[in-house]
Amino acid sequence: MRRWLRVGLGFLAATQIVVGVWALFFPARFFALEVVGMGMAYNEHLMRDYGAMTLASAVVLGAATIHMGPWMTRTALVMYLTWAVPHFFVHLTMLDHLGPSTATLLMVALGLAIALPAGLLVLTERRLRPL
Repeated sequence: MRRWLRVGLGFLAATQIVVGVWALFFPARFFALEVVGMGMAYNEHLMRDYGAMTLASAVVLGAATIHMGPWMTRTALVMYLTWAVPHFFVHLTMLDHLGPSTATLLMVALGLAIALPAGLLVLTERRLRPL
């Protein structure tokens, strides 16, 4: 179980690093993605802020990956879910500009972005002693 937690946390941290670097240092390219811009006006400031906040979440997830203490691991996963769940519902209400296949793929990906940390959180609850 510990190995799966570490791999899952590491995967979440790595994806946050990739997205964070992309949005912070290449905001126009990130915003140009159909599933990001969503037909709205570009705002460089918001894109760079999003990138920086995403990198900050990568720090928390990375610390949990390395430390693996129960408190740190659970906090990191709840932090990620606090973002991922509303993010899913925001996109769910804004699918009109996407084709059916793109909308479906997006929602599957965002659903997996909830299922993975939720599953990892369940794994942490299966053991009452420290990870």
